[in-house]
Amino acid sequence: MERSLETQVDQAVAAWLRWIPRWVPATHRGRVSPCRRCLGSPILSAAGIGSDVPHGVQHGLSTRIKKIVDHAVAEYTARNLPMLQAELDQQADRNRARSYRPAEDLEPEFEGLPLDPEPVPGSPFLFTISGLADEAAEELPPLPPLSEEAKAALRQEVALADEYANLVGREICGHLLRHRLEVQAAISQYVEPQIEAMLAELTEALDSPFDPDGHPGPRE
Repeated sequence: MERSLETQVDQAVAAWLRWIPRWVPATHRGRVSPCRRCLGSPILSAAGIGSDVPHGVQHGLSTRIKKIVDHAVAEYTARNLPMLQAELDQQADRNRARSYRPAEDLEPEFEGLPLDPEPVPGSPFLFTISGLADEAAEELPPLPPLSEEAKAALRQEVALADEYANLVGREICGHLLRHRLEVQAAISQYVEPQIEAMLAELTEALDSPFDPDGHPGPRE
């Protein structure tokens, strides 16, 4: 029996709550480009996760919810949008034929994130994971071209799929409102103390920049 959207949201939040005690602040350099999945997300707003919450915490929930939306849209497409479904099937077959697929089977906390770190000026990479993946994709033959009529019909079906995704997203936001208190409680318990500890450590380092042991430095 197909699970209701409410049940799927409950299970996604429960999985996030089980994961959040394992979250630790990232120690690598932050990325310049924002995450399009999380920036300004109404899903995160409904769940009570503000923009000041670390991105890793946001991404762990937004990705789990995105899977619910994607699954609902996939079912709707299979039932009602034959041209789009055929296009997706061809693309899926093409993807499965690739020899290198590094973005597949990732944990929700890492899904959709860039495959490579930000480059350091003056220190170029010998190779990148995304570059290798692009090379594998280039080895495959292109998809067959579409007529102008087929392109117009496909655009219409894509618009319908987008409209349905928005409908599902709004319903999911309603279900997430019931979880705001437990989500915010988890952030208060597991995330905020780590951030406060980092800020305290930074403040201590700024107060005594010349002595890693915290002893006062020489007077002027």
